[in-house]
Amino acid sequence: MKKRIITISREFGSGGRTIGKQVAAQLGIPCYDKELIEQLADETGLAKKYIEEQGEYAPSKHPFTYAFVGRSMNGMSIGDYLWNEQRRKILELAERESCVIVGRCADYILRERDDVLNVFVHAPKADRAKRIVELYGETDTEPFKRLQDKDKKRAVNYRYYTEQEWGCARNYHLTLDSSAFGIEGCVEMIIRAAE
Repeated sequence: MKKRIITISREFGSGGRTIGKQVAAQLGIPCYDKELIEQLADETGLAKKYIEEQGEYAPSKHPFTYAFVGRSMNGMSIGDYLWNEQRRKILELAERESCVIVGRCADYILRERDDVLNVFVHAPKADRAKRIVELYGETDTEPFKRLQDKDKKRAVNYRYYTEQEWGCARNYHLTLDSSAFGIEGCVEMIIRAAE
């Protein structure tokens, strides 16, 4: 395999996590998603739930959200500490082994490596709304609002830590519509692109 590290960025409900896991399984390499959260929790002492939410999502969907976050005397917030630890861990994994990494700005963190394939998975809102209800069930918040909130918080977090636009095609080698190609079709295309 020419590209030995594959990063999967994704819209909420697009199936990106599932695609990443299937790509890893077919290639016989590890997939780091929840596994990365567990390793970070063990190494930092931070709660898994905190890492899951704050490691990929901004505290709110407003662009100025980070201006109001508490900071220590050295100017670092707990979110900055988590970013640095995630970055360190992702660089360590990429150096150590072939793998698939889902989310966590891994595409940006590994941008200087030439053995990385960066993928962005998206889908129409109606299809994503249907998928999140099927996977996670109904909540008090309407599905389209859930999608909008999660994606906006991911975009704000991505912009803050990378100074780039999340989901912008030029930041990735491959962007795929999981509704148009299906989960299996996306998996096949990613594997072919990584060869």
